[in-house]
Amino acid sequence: MAARVVIFFKTMQAARCPTDELSLTNCAVVSEKDLQSGQHVTVKTTPNHKFVFTVKTHHTVSPGSIAFSLPQRKWAGLSIGQEVEVANYNFDKSKQCIGAMTIEIDFLQKKSTDSSPYDSDKMAAEFIQQFNNQAFSVTQQLVFSFCDKLFGLMVKDIEAMDASILRGETASGKKQKIDIGLMVGNSQVIFEKAESSSLTLVGKAKTKEARQTIINPEWNFEKMGIGGLDKEFSSIFRRAFASRVFPPDIVEQMGCKHVKGIMLFGPPGCGKTLMARQIGKMLNAREPKVVNGPEILNKYVGESEANIRKLFADAEEEQKRLGANSGLHIIIFDELDAICKQRGTGASSTGVHDTVVNQLLSKIDGVEQLNNILVIGMTNRPDLIDDALMRPGRFEVKMEISLPDEKGRVQILTIHTNKMRSFNLLAPDVEIKELAAETKNYSGAELEGLVRAAQSTAMNRHIKATSTVEVDMERAEKLQVTRSDFMGSLNNDIKPAFGTNQEDYSNYIMNGIIKWGDPVTHVLDDGELLIQQTKNSDRTPLVAVLLEGPPHCGKTALAAKIAEDSQFPFIKICSPDKMIGYSEIAKCQAIKKVFDDACKSQLSCVVVDDIERLLDYVPIGPRFSNLVLQALLVLLKRAPPKGRKLLIIGTTSRKDVLQEMEMLDAFSTTIHIPNISTGEQLVDALELLGSFTDKERANIAHQLKGKRVWIGIKKLLVLIEMSLQMDQEYRVTKFLSLLRDEGADRSFYE
Repeated sequence: MAARVVIFFKTMQAARCPTDELSLTNCAVVSEKDLQSGQHVTVKTTPNHKFVFTVKTHHTVSPGSIAFSLPQRKWAGLSIGQEVEVANYNFDKSKQCIGAMTIEIDFLQKKSTDSSPYDSDKMAAEFIQQFNNQAFSVTQQLVFSFCDKLFGLMVKDIEAMDASILRGETASGKKQKIDIGLMVGNSQVIFEKAESSSLTLVGKAKTKEARQTIINPEWNFEKMGIGGLDKEFSSIFRRAFASRVFPPDIVEQMGCKHVKGIMLFGPPGCGKTLMARQIGKMLNAREPKVVNGPEILNKYVGESEANIRKLFADAEEEQKRLGANSGLHIIIFDELDAICKQRGTGASSTGVHDTVVNQLLSKIDGVEQLNNILVIGMTNRPDLIDDALMRPGRFEVKMEISLPDEKGRVQILTIHTNKMRSFNLLAPDVEIKELAAETKNYSGAELEGLVRAAQSTAMNRHIKATSTVEVDMERAEKLQVTRSDFMGSLNNDIKPAFGTNQEDYSNYIMNGIIKWGDPVTHVLDDGELLIQQTKNSDRTPLVAVLLEGPPHCGKTALAAKIAEDSQFPFIKICSPDKMIGYSEIAKCQAIKKVFDDACKSQLSCVVVDDIERLLDYVPIGPRFSNLVLQALLVLLKRAPPKGRKLLIIGTTSRKDVLQEMEMLDAFSTTIHIPNISTGEQLVDALELLGSFTDKERANIAHQLKGKRVWIGIKKLLVLIEMSLQMDQEYRVTKFLSLLRDEGADRSFYE
């Protein structure tokens, strides 16, 4: 610090500044009997706190008093009548002249704000003229009058003038920060808009505004309750918020416009609503407005459109008032498909949906478009949304929030078990990675439900159900959720809406696969190759195979077995027995839904069973459904989205019919499933089934030796079960008789 020469020391009493004009001078006001105008003094308020002021004399101030303005009293912590020690202060001009001073500025009174731009260069020149040769300290507060407006100022930073300049030499380039400085004619003043201020500064004498990053550096997906969506978040921020991170002048030079709309779509329970809410929380924006689509609709004419206008009213008002300084307003539409269906498709005579879409379009990207909004729409049915909303400039960022992968499931399960783990309520045998591996195709909501179900199972162990329901408090204090609780809930309580339903295909192979000969083994081997091709080949993400053969030869069972062996997270059987009574359109929609759902999983297997029955084919006529045929032809050839794999297994008993319909070309390959055709194969099948005794099988083998048969494995099982209902001595005879009748028109004996 510079040397101080004290030539004045006196205890004085703090007083109120006598006039508003004197308050604007930023000087402490004293009697001319005590000090002279232009002197600098230190005011000691406490033993450890000293403040430097420049003084001005005025006749209304009584001797022994020193008057301060309200900002000065606020800065120095002074009260009226407080005794302070006042001493003379001399500046060392070689070290304490102000080279550059950064000042934070805002309107003094919020009610006097306006959106007019203020020239910071003229403001700086006026400031130096008003306060030349005055003392300034870091954190000092003062009032500044400019263009008939009052501004509140706070000194943020002071840089000493380079001593070389004072000596008339070339600047050395050294910059030194100081706490107290003296304003001189060639000082530089830089204005910086206060945080959240609506003031608009133009000119060079202003700092580049500190841009807050869109993503908080300490942002943590787990703490915010989001898991498995890292990639989606990164994509959204790259597309939607890059322009909001960059300095506005660079964005303006590029002619870049901010993204105004984000569309989140995907299966239910995958985190669309949660993601939208967290985007609102993590941005430097107003509290998001969250509205469900159906809430917009109103039975009165014009009210639905008015509800849309109300959502945007605050953003419109703020943009008119503050212009480019307006904050970001976030509006979140859940179930957007409820109000934004394709225009012209509604059955209502009022056309309410159409006018709501029109109103929303005009607000987002109309003639008086807003630049301070971000509209986030969410839907499970993006196909229903009006096309005009989906073009660039409106909902231009479209992001699918799909089922989490294994890494995402680990994150989600970790989030939902964190609290239990912190209170030692999670048993050591619970492995999150194991649970994640077991929960293929579970959505985030289903994983949360799994944790709740496991908790309920654990709590139920400590409830005594007697005449009254009581909790065993002694054991409850030792409560822990174990691995068996999770596994029990996994098997019994929570099933994924999108994925493998074991009951769906287990019925087809409840008797197992009877490997009665090489043909069956070859089919299963080929099936394994197709599974590996689907998993490993990037060139063929879509693999379609047709299993064809005579009726009852076990095509569906083999298809179900191949699907089960794939262990794909999504396995669905598209079977005609689930579409009985469906119209052609309803059947097409049901088939399409199976394929659409399959595309939401990383690895999927779809079994299209009994294709000729799906097509409503009958030979009389012949008759078939061309609508279903065309739908199947399209879906069988439609490749899954990038990064996803699909195995399609079709079954048919009428290959010739599919050939005529040109459907065989839709399959990558065709595998023939034969019937049992020799006596030896039939005896092998009987041995594997174990239905007859060794003696009975030997008798059957003797009867069939050298004979050719023709029977499907499924039909064979029926004949065996019929025969077993007879007395033991007649079972073989009955079986051979049934076998002969079954093959009578197929040259049973040759």
